[in-house]
Amino acid sequence: MALPLARTQAQTRWTPAAGPLLTRWAKDVLPDRVLPEYPRPQLARRDWLNLNGLWEYAIRPRDEGKPAAFDGQILVPFPVESALSGVMKPVGEANRLWYRRTFAVPRTWRGRTLLHFGAIDWDATVWVNGRQVGAHRGGYSEITFDISSALTAEGMQEIVVSVWDPADAGTQPRGKQVNRPRGIWYTSVTGIWQTVWMEPVPVAALDALELVPDIDTGVLRITAAVAGSAASARVEAVAFEGVREIGKGSGRPGEPFTIAIPNAKLWSPDSPTLYNLKVSLGAGDAADQVTSYFAMRKSSMCRDSGGIQRLCLNNAPLFQVGPLDQGWWPDGLYTAPTDAALRYDIEVTKRLGFNMARKHVKVEPDRWYYWADTLGLLVWQDMPSTVLRGERALDSAQQFEHELKSLIDNRRNHPSIVMWVPFNEGWGQYDTPRIAQWVKSYDPSRLVNNASGWTDAKVGDVIDIHAYPGPSSPKPEAARAAVLGEFGGLGLPLSGHTWQNEANWGYRTFTTQSALADAYVALLERLHPLLRAPGLSAAIYTQTTDVEIEVNGLMTYDRAVIKADEARVRAANLNLFTPPPVVKTLVPTSRDAAIDWRYTTVQPDAAWSQAAFNDRAWQSGPGGFGTRTTPGAVARTEWNTADIWIRRSFDLPAGVAMVNPQWLVHHDEDAEIYLNGILAAKTSGYSDDYEMVPLSAEARAALKVGVNSLAIHCHQTTGGQYIDAGLVDVVPWAQAPSRLRETRRPARYR
Repeated sequence: MALPLARTQAQTRWTPAAGPLLTRWAKDVLPDRVLPEYPRPQLARRDWLNLNGLWEYAIRPRDEGKPAAFDGQILVPFPVESALSGVMKPVGEANRLWYRRTFAVPRTWRGRTLLHFGAIDWDATVWVNGRQVGAHRGGYSEITFDISSALTAEGMQEIVVSVWDPADAGTQPRGKQVNRPRGIWYTSVTGIWQTVWMEPVPVAALDALELVPDIDTGVLRITAAVAGSAASARVEAVAFEGVREIGKGSGRPGEPFTIAIPNAKLWSPDSPTLYNLKVSLGAGDAADQVTSYFAMRKSSMCRDSGGIQRLCLNNAPLFQVGPLDQGWWPDGLYTAPTDAALRYDIEVTKRLGFNMARKHVKVEPDRWYYWADTLGLLVWQDMPSTVLRGERALDSAQQFEHELKSLIDNRRNHPSIVMWVPFNEGWGQYDTPRIAQWVKSYDPSRLVNNASGWTDAKVGDVIDIHAYPGPSSPKPEAARAAVLGEFGGLGLPLSGHTWQNEANWGYRTFTTQSALADAYVALLERLHPLLRAPGLSAAIYTQTTDVEIEVNGLMTYDRAVIKADEARVRAANLNLFTPPPVVKTLVPTSRDAAIDWRYTTVQPDAAWSQAAFNDRAWQSGPGGFGTRTTPGAVARTEWNTADIWIRRSFDLPAGVAMVNPQWLVHHDEDAEIYLNGILAAKTSGYSDDYEMVPLSAEARAALKVGVNSLAIHCHQTTGGQYIDAGLVDVVPWAQAPSRLRETRRPARYR
């Protein structure tokens, strides 16, 4: 059990700093009871001491030593830049952050004493009673020091911590932290940001467990790492379903052994069954015992009945859909105000009909994954990115790989994590084939996404693209599944719930909650057919919550409002688990084969969009039109001016019964599409790939058997440019011809 800290007069005077926005959990933050839950559920011991609470702090120039006097109090473990720290001051790369507190070791403790920091960002040195007990570099991994020899026999003990964090001035993994926040880059996080705690252990103690389930043989494989001298000791493990013993096994430290789990209940988002585990080392007074938990589940690849490579859970295809989850809080930044707040994000994700989340360029405290394990949420875990200016130096690469290994070591036992993502959008990406292969060999029990978006090295288990707003899908490969690593980004600022009153942004911005819900449902309707053709296996919507000035969240930054109608979002998401519709091509695009168009880059006559317009004076060329460097483009005719007008005709045969005709268009940027002289659709901004756009009601009525005219104007302002379009019919599975339903039977999605 945790040993409580005494309330002091100073603690009762603490208040949060005046931040821009607080969550409803801020009121539950008490200085003498800050994140009191046991921080490491998968390696738990009975006795421990929580050191969260009020510490002294000081900010000094980087090269100065320990300050003679401190500046005031800070509430640990909230970052110094956060409101809940009570400080809310930047540190910057030129300065160093100092902490100090005193504590008493419980008289009942025997053996060695370990001091743990859940995470410190970034370069930390720790002293106990004036003696340096260790140093660490890395912003996301657990830090443990054996402080036994530095403790005095009795009386109060002193901890001093020094932290330096260059944020975006350095080359270390930092995710989205910057010293000057803007756009998608957020407030820097410096110093202690996860729970600080102590525990007593025997001279020889269990240091780590590796738990690997094998559902094909019905066993759990256990490897126990031991600290201290334990050459002749045995590791004993007992598995329980609830309190009922179901299996046991034993082995030597550092060597794997197994426990048979007969008739195992498999873990899944619909049925997140967890088993309890007790592990002991040695016997008698010198024995060490920990409790843990595990699940029987398998993350792998397999082909569906149509031969498409799919993501699979427990040997069956499972479509994975969820939000991009960045894990930022308006009052605590990297640190959630309470454990209930951590749980709430996962509860809402499940309520909205999602079965997964992509933890985006951040690593959470162990308890976030505990709730994902308990509530049943699949997790794709990103490695926090390094965003470099120029080539990566050797020391930067070594640091990245050190922290990547620590990430896997510290989180590998969580059944919720089914995929590792070493790189995001080319940020600091290097030597990708080697990194992806190393991750796969180090943890073969999970899938590997070599890079989410942008720069695919053609290795790993998936090919991942980003498309805003999208949706879109790459083509599955013989050995890799197709996934949409980011899409959506539908924005809505809600007054009273934003980080700033102005300068908020989204990839697409709406003004009402009903309009946002309409757009989300339409987006998911366009996503659904991609599950069949080309064969999409996962989709990640941007994002769980607003973050600082980004307003793309399903929830506001303070978690006070679910912005789009919950029932409609849930229904749209759950519809993805029904058989996807068949997409029939009516008018082909130029993505797969060249289609000739008439075109001009000179302002044409006002009647240019009409069916009877004479375009013989225009040039002729194959689509699509644009620059070859535009993402997702198949530019067969170069277009590099501000505007282009294109025309073609197509035949619609008699007897074609259309259910839900839609444009298939790739636009960069704004486009107007005319059908038989009627404005059929308008798009704004740009797309990264071909996406479906509904026809207007007037255009659908104008579509006729025989010859039809198609005319498009595209306007481009900056960056890439491209335009191409065709027409498809989206036919619900139940209405599709039986020959298609039999030969293109969908994967089992639940």
